[in-house]
Amino acid sequence: MSTDKRNNREIEHGRVILRRGEEIWNWSSPAGRMRWKRRCSLFTSFLKGCNKNILEIGCGTGLFTQCLACLDNHIFSIDISEELLDKARRRISSSNVTFKVDNACKSGFETAWFDYVVGSSILHHLELDTALKEIFRLLKPGGKLLFTEPNMMNPQIALQKNIPILKKWAGDSPDETAFFRWGIHKKIEDQGFVNVRVTPFDFLHPAIPKYFLPVLSPVAYFLETMPFLREIAGSLIISAVKPEPV
Repeated sequence: MSTDKRNNREIEHGRVILRRGEEIWNWSSPAGRMRWKRRCSLFTSFLKGCNKNILEIGCGTGLFTQCLACLDNHIFSIDISEELLDKARRRISSSNVTFKVDNACKSGFETAWFDYVVGSSILHHLELDTALKEIFRLLKPGGKLLFTEPNMMNPQIALQKNIPILKKWAGDSPDETAFFRWGIHKKIEDQGFVNVRVTPFDFLHPAIPKYFLPVLSPVAYFLETMPFLREIAGSLIISAVKPEPV
């Protein structure tokens, strides 16, 4: 499939998101909001220091951009869909955030411009090798990446990403997938990154009713510590560093 055709399919997926609303990502339920807050905390605790240049790729409607906007940094948030960015601009008007239509696999930014590149559930929409090569180019030496992505070892995600009728019902784009942690670990290392870490997390299903959360959320966090069992968690935390010159 050509790059243009893939990009057009992702732009059309953005229209699906706008039609169906953000519940397509399952962030609006009580459990979904808990998961959203946890990811916000994960990103904000990762981004150390002030006056840093941070690139958020695949920002969509700005759901996670609003977490980044609270930091004393310069946030550049890009998406391939102008329509999604229109909603993001209405959501966030912080002076330290710049929204831009751009391609995460071939952006218009200068080489070695960013201290951090981050994103939530975006790499699995992209041609991975090309995206990782571009992220490596954009990061300064010593710069870091952080992404959260779906885990292909999770049974529900494996079915959703590989059975077309389930994929369509869930509102997925035609080209999106999920990752095995050892596979994406190797691809990131092959691009030249160091200190690569890919950690399974998130057993808290967004469909859990509110009244069960006080009991089930501690259980979900405990399962993340269990060898073997943690491999089927719903998501992966992915981090790495661009090495300094020797």
